[in-house]
Amino acid sequence: MSVKECGNHGKYRRKIFRRIIFGILIFILIVLITILLIWAILRPSKPRFILQDTTVYAFNASTPNLLTSNFQVTLSSRNPNDRIGIYYDRLDVYATYQNQQITLRTAIPPTYQGHKEINVWSPFVNGNSVPIAPEYSASLGSDQSAGSVFLMIKIDGRVRWKVGTFISGRYHLYVRCPAFITFGSKSNGVSVGENAIKYQLVTRCSVSV
Repeated sequence: MSVKECGNHGKYRRKIFRRIIFGILIFILIVLITILLIWAILRPSKPRFILQDTTVYAFNASTPNLLTSNFQVTLSSRNPNDRIGIYYDRLDVYATYQNQQITLRTAIPPTYQGHKEINVWSPFVNGNSVPIAPEYSASLGSDQSAGSVFLMIKIDGRVRWKVGTFISGRYHLYVRCPAFITFGSKSNGVSVGENAIKYQLVTRCSVSV
């Protein structure tokens, strides 16, 4: 084989290789454009969360800079989409006071939420002798003595969207639910057992994805 024939053969192989790569790129581009068009047409909406009630079993801030608490919260989530399902891959629930976490995180089992479906969860969140910053500890004790404490029930998680057979990548889910707890003679809760007070809140939560 002559040098000229070898050179032509090499050029031909490079040309075929470039055509294959170009074809693959065009195919990927078409798939991505199709997915984006479907996504734009369907316009997925965020799930809607409501904090229905909070049952307080323990809330002890008498020890300086330490808090012991035990809550059971009832949360509902509604999928407002009629063509898109939601995979909740991870949901961690916990309580905060003035942006400081005061309970451990409680995991809700992964689940799938179909079109227009509503899911309800009632996890316990608690913390035993959780360290509280001195300035927050003093404010917390003062609020409890005054008869009311404003808490935030938070959910951090990961979700995926399902459109037909297509499943999206994971998105970070942030849910924030205000909970106003009262104590003593000003309490608007209902006794549901020894040292347990249930508060019907029905509070809409803020959701970001």
